[in-house]
Amino acid sequence: MPNWGGGAKCGACEKTVYHAEEIQCNGRSFHKTCFHCMACRKALDSTTVAAHESEIYCKVCYGRRYGPKGIGFGQGAGCLSTDTGEHLGLHFQESPKAARSATSSNPSKFTAKFGESEKCPRCGKSVYAAEKVMGGGKPWHKTCFRCAICGKSLESTNVTDKDGELYCKVCYAKNFGPTGIGFGGLTQQPEKKE
Repeated sequence: MPNWGGGAKCGACEKTVYHAEEIQCNGRSFHKTCFHCMACRKALDSTTVAAHESEIYCKVCYGRRYGPKGIGFGQGAGCLSTDTGEHLGLHFQESPKAARSATSSNPSKFTAKFGESEKCPRCGKSVYAAEKVMGGGKPWHKTCFRCAICGKSLESTNVTDKDGELYCKVCYAKNFGPTGIGFGGLTQQPEKKE
């Protein structure tokens, strides 16, 4: 059918597009005001548009609708998106793990998953990742990671633990190590000579 008046028809509103307000994309003409994403309605330009057949989308909505799906396909490096894509008509099957109840029988897994921090055995306060030192299988603050007897700051090379408490090697040997002749301690009092 011949086009008798004005210009081409807009790909979005089907009205006539005059040359001064025309944007062309994928062989079709659009009004500047009609050139927006068909899913989220965000205004588009030549750098943000992605076309699929006769439809135009922003790059994010295009990726959600026509891009790869599944675990590991986010919108960027290290991006975790909670968008389910329901506004685009996308529906995913729920995994069996997610279908389980939110309550956990193991509180340590629950706290690790939802951000509650573990407690320091020495002071009882929360230990966050930036200040965490592991010793005796438990998390400690860097400032609490000291010998229980002498207070010396400990490192992985000089720490020993007994009954949930930390000791330096010297204090541990004095208090819990072997005793007797040849081990730095005497078992008998020396005789007094008169």
